[in-house]
Amino acid sequence: MAERSTPDRFTSSFDETWDVVVVGYGFAGAAAAMAAHDAGAKVLLVEKMADPGGISICSGGGMRLAHDPEQAFQYLKAQAAGTTPDDILRTFVDGMMGLEEYWEGLARVSDARLLRREREANYPLPGYRTFYFIEVDSIPGFDAERDYPHARARAGGPKIFRVLEDNVRERGIEVRLSTPALRLITDDGNAVRGIWIEHKGRRRAVKARKGVILACGGFENDDEMKKQFWQLKPVFYATGRGNTGDGIRMAQDLGADLWHMWHFHGSYGIRHHDPSYPFAIRMKRLPDWTPGSDPMNVQMAWILLSKNGKRFMNECPPYAQDTSHRPIDHFEPIDQDYPYIPAFAVIDEEGRKMYPLAQTVFNDRDVPYYTWSDDNLKELENGMLKKADTVEDVAAIIGCDAAAVQASLDCWNALCDGGADSDFRRPSGSMTPVRTPPYYVAEVWPVVSNTQGGPRHDTRQRVLNSFSEPIPRLYEAGECGSIWGHLYMTGGNLSECFITGRISGAEAAALPDWDAD
Repeated sequence: MAERSTPDRFTSSFDETWDVVVVGYGFAGAAAAMAAHDAGAKVLLVEKMADPGGISICSGGGMRLAHDPEQAFQYLKAQAAGTTPDDILRTFVDGMMGLEEYWEGLARVSDARLLRREREANYPLPGYRTFYFIEVDSIPGFDAERDYPHARARAGGPKIFRVLEDNVRERGIEVRLSTPALRLITDDGNAVRGIWIEHKGRRRAVKARKGVILACGGFENDDEMKKQFWQLKPVFYATGRGNTGDGIRMAQDLGADLWHMWHFHGSYGIRHHDPSYPFAIRMKRLPDWTPGSDPMNVQMAWILLSKNGKRFMNECPPYAQDTSHRPIDHFEPIDQDYPYIPAFAVIDEEGRKMYPLAQTVFNDRDVPYYTWSDDNLKELENGMLKKADTVEDVAAIIGCDAAAVQASLDCWNALCDGGADSDFRRPSGSMTPVRTPPYYVAEVWPVVSNTQGGPRHDTRQRVLNSFSEPIPRLYEAGECGSIWGHLYMTGGNLSECFITGRISGAEAAALPDWDAD
């Protein structure tokens, strides 16, 4: 008889026994597994994909810390805008204050050198100046392309993961790759008893004598969940194919409450010229702008026009990789259309020469890496950029009236000449005129880097049901139910991986064995 597509929640027959099972081998899963092991638990760490690292390995590698806990709390409280309780935020701040010492201990295993760098938070809210970064600066003998060829990323994320992997390996924690988690196993009172996994083509019922920790990310690559929780559509994903909401569904199966499902860390980008290519390619500015930095140092080569040829947003907000998709999220009920999806990036010849307009960053061994050309001419050849010799040609590519495009360009160039964007408050240093033909046009779509929504948890990382009651022996860490419910802070998800991973691992390991009798 063929196996059911979904195994039953209830079983008294287990194939193997562990104290704690951690689902997902990214940064949060590694931290949770190590914390549970260090507290004396026998730990199994499973990862759905063939390679570990999750999407956190794709990050720039800056972990967010704070000098002053009260200022940090005030900033996070303002940033949360009522979406995350104060006690959760204070627990996060407490974790930030001990993160540097924690990382100094991890770094010794790899003989890694840490770098401390002052970096204010992204938004001009109370307390934003108190924050800084730590990064893994160097590891003897480390080569990102050689050691992690599947991680098409900047070096920062792979360096962090090398240190984590060295620490997991030193502890002798069992890791199983290509091993998806299928469903939680419970007793008839909804207490977690274990989890179904699939390993080497066979389903296995795994007993978790103390608990299960869900550290398996969000739902960037689940089209149905995105359709149900977000208004704008389509939203293309940029960093990995593995995050399909598995942990969220497993927690919901046990009655978990959800939070922050609308909020995702996102921007806008360009689709690959091959329709089957899975990842969008995020457009970028140089360098990042934060409240304390000089906006005159920011470069951005384009403006965005709607389907009717009009400029509609600040293309360069304080944290472009976090909120620049939000102005695109507009539905017109009269036309039953999203007038800004797709939008159209318009660049002139001088802008085309400035820098590579986009960058591919993802973790997937089965997808060929696309290297954006330095002069943006390869993209002209493959069709991701379309050349327009005249304003009329720009309008023809967009499918709108040429007079509307001309008016938009005239207005924009006049604002550039005046040195201030009185329409949408784009930073003055990023204001690049678009007046030198030929022009170049690219279709631009909303892009998600990572979601923040998932199971709601308490300060102990216990997953809560709709009545704020902990679901027995079920924990979460990292992006699977993140604290970021309104705005995000650079490096915040990375710090969250370690803060919540450490808490969940220690909490789960401290439980008595449910089968002790």
